[in-house]
Amino acid sequence: MDKRILIAEDDPISRQLVVTRLTRWGYETLQAVDGAQAWELLQQPGAPRLAVLDWMMPEFSGVDLCRKVRSEKQQVYTYLLLLTAKDRKEDLIDGLEAGADDYLIKPVNALELKARLCVGERILTWQDQLMAARESLRFQATHDALSGIWNRGAILGQLEAEYARLQREPGFLGVIMIDLDHFKAINDTHGHEGGDIVLKTVAKRMLLEMRPYDRLGRYGGEEFLVFAPGCGLEQTVAVAERLLQALRVSEMALPTGSLRVTASMGVSAYAGEIGVSVEGLLRGADAALYRAKKRGRDRVERSCFEETRGRPASPNAALT
Repeated sequence: MDKRILIAEDDPISRQLVVTRLTRWGYETLQAVDGAQAWELLQQPGAPRLAVLDWMMPEFSGVDLCRKVRSEKQQVYTYLLLLTAKDRKEDLIDGLEAGADDYLIKPVNALELKARLCVGERILTWQDQLMAARESLRFQATHDALSGIWNRGAILGQLEAEYARLQREPGFLGVIMIDLDHFKAINDTHGHEGGDIVLKTVAKRMLLEMRPYDRLGRYGGEEFLVFAPGCGLEQTVAVAERLLQALRVSEMALPTGSLRVTASMGVSAYAGEIGVSVEGLLRGADAALYRAKKRGRDRVERSCFEETRGRPASPNAALT
């Protein structure tokens, strides 16, 4: 747990008294002499998540600060403790409704202050655990459990988003469909454990060859999908050839032996043509992948314009 804490108090004697106690309890303190300075400190990256605020301060009161902090709707929670000489129930309710988590009436009892801060730390710890659990669930919902790359739904969603962006800002978009050659034979020979190692290794090798803004996802089984923003057809073919070479370069070590893995790849691309949709790009890449497999595998084939438009290819299309 982060042991930093912000103390906002305009009275120097009261502020130093609180700081001395907190330092003795192991806290690292940041000090603010008024509400404006406290707000500035709370806005900085990595700001303390515990704050002790005096109610009455120049610039912003402690209640004003509570309202401003809560209005930000920050994902990371800040625990706010008000110090006040006010003891009317109406005033204390106003402070809590403004966003304070708790309050202490001056003069502050040291043991009571320590107890309230322990409660604050416990609440922040619970929030951290909830955030970690939510992030884990988000990752599981968007990533393939085996390889750690994007799953089918996520990679298709990102492809749709990139295509939508190109409707506003014209550009290029390349798509590569990838199928590992003879994967069933790999499973039959080396077992499903060996097949899993192959899938993870393939994903890792391809990621190393891709630009930071290219995307790789597992499309299903032994199939992968790559899309490359800014790439026309020839550039996307070059990307696919690079990925193919990354798989060929060396054998993969498995518990039952080693083997060289190859893949068949089909490429399509979008350059603003009318009538070409995301479905058309996938259809064109899939048709090219089918040709790569028919022509002996371990190769890259490119789609023709008719395939991405959903029309039957001409007799010579397979030769382009």
